[in-house]
Amino acid sequence: MVPVRKPQHLGALRDILSPYRYLLCVDLEATCDEDAKPGEPPCQLIVQREDMETIEIGLAVIDLSSLKVVDQFQSFVRPTLHPVLTDFCRALTTIKQSDVDAAPDYVWVAQMLDAFLVDYPNSMWCSWGDYDFKQLQQDASRLNCRPMLDGMRHTNLKKWHWKVYDCRALGLQPAVEMLGMEWEGTYHRGIDDARNVASVAIHMLG
Repeated sequence: MVPVRKPQHLGALRDILSPYRYLLCVDLEATCDEDAKPGEPPCQLIVQREDMETIEIGLAVIDLSSLKVVDQFQSFVRPTLHPVLTDFCRALTTIKQSDVDAAPDYVWVAQMLDAFLVDYPNSMWCSWGDYDFKQLQQDASRLNCRPMLDGMRHTNLKKWHWKVYDCRALGLQPAVEMLGMEWEGTYHRGIDDARNVASVAIHMLG
């Protein structure tokens, strides 16, 4: 087991979580394109960073009283700016074009998520890094609607991981492996990444 090197940071995380019953571990996948590799000339991207749209949301619910995953939510989301996924995006995420073609739009998925979360009041949410929080804000700004998880407190579990274990900031899969756990599912799939974020959170808090 990897030792906690900075217990004061673990204590700070527990203090932040203490008012809440549930921790929602969230991961998004979004439309994307491949940047030029180092040393290669710049390439014209089909999907610019500011045009990225959520195409999958995965969420695992941790009951903080038992430190167990008690539920999950997953949905694909139909993109509108770039409805056709790039080859790079399909390869990275394994999400098929047919998955997003048949998916509800962002506003509909937000309503589905709200209905799901009725059973989990007194929740805050976390993600591995700040990207997911910023992406939800970007989606909502573009669509002139409120963001998913609006009004709910967010924390960056990646930051807490490197603070608690006094290590460099790691991607999710290396962080899972560092803690001696096996990766479950497919990397860069929203629901699988969310489950693995939950595994890291439970390991840290246990």
